[in-house]
Amino acid sequence: MAGAFFAADGDRYFPTELTRGPWDAGSQHAGPPAALIGREIAGLGRGAERELGRITYEILRPVPIAPLTVDARVVRPGRAVELVEASLSDSDGEVIRARAWLLRRGEVDIPSGLSSEDGPGTLGTSPSTLRPGFAPPGPDEAEPGGFFDTGQDVGYHTAMDYRFVRGGFTEPGPAVAWMRMRVRLVDDEEPTPLERVLVAADSGNGVSSTLDWSRFMFINVDLSVHLHRPMTGEWVCLDAITIPERSGIGIADTALYDERGPIGRADQTLLVDARR
Repeated sequence: MAGAFFAADGDRYFPTELTRGPWDAGSQHAGPPAALIGREIAGLGRGAERELGRITYEILRPVPIAPLTVDARVVRPGRAVELVEASLSDSDGEVIRARAWLLRRGEVDIPSGLSSEDGPGTLGTSPSTLRPGFAPPGPDEAEPGGFFDTGQDVGYHTAMDYRFVRGGFTEPGPAVAWMRMRVRLVDDEEPTPLERVLVAADSGNGVSSTLDWSRFMFINVDLSVHLHRPMTGEWVCLDAITIPERSGIGIADTALYDERGPIGRADQTLLVDARR
C-alpha cells in the first residue's frame, strides 16, 4: 500500500492530491476527511473498551486541499456510552463538524437467529436492506468499475478500488459496489477497520446517482454512519440508492456490508439542482 491521503506534521495534516474530489480540483472528496475525523474520535475511546456506534458529519463548506487540524473531545462522559464531538478546520475556520456516540463493548448472550452473523433467522424477511445472514456477491465476483472523467489524472478516484455487483458510475440508478483503499489514510499507519468504512461511506450518492452528472448536481450536506459491528477485511460494500425530489431535496441511503455480512448504514441529505 503505497502513498497516503494525508501527511501528518505535529497536530496538522497535509492533504495529498489523492484526496481530490471529482467536482473541484482544489477541494477534497469528503471520504478522506471523514475518516480523519473518525481516527481522532477513535483515539478518545479507551482502546478496545469503546466502539463507535454512530457518527454524523455536518459539512459546512468544501474541504480545501490545504493544511488541516482536527480537534476532538468528550462532551458527555459515561461508563457505558460517551458523546463526543470533533471539528476539522483550515486556516479560515471549521469545514466539518461531527458528533458521535462511543459505546462500551461487552459480551451479551443474544438469542440465536438475531445477530448479523446467525443467518436469516427471524429477521430474514425484514424490509431493511441490512439483511442478517446476507452478504452480496464478494469483490472477486464483481466487475472492476471505471470512474467517470473528472478531468484530473490523480485524486480520490485513483486512490480507491471499485468493483460493481450491480450498476456503475455511468449507469444511473441503485448500485451495489465494493470499495477498498489503495493507499493509507495517514503516512505509514495501517488503516483501521473504522477508517476503511468511513473513507468509503460518503460514496453512496456517487455510486447510485440517478441523475445525469452533466445536467444536475447533487451535493450531500451531511453524512450519518451507523455501525453495529466492526468491519473485517479490506473491502466494504455499499448497497446504495439515491432518491431525488422535484423540491430540490434528496437522500442517498446505503446499507454497508463486509464479506461476512451487514455492518451498518450510511445516509446523506442531498441538495439537488440543475447545472447552470
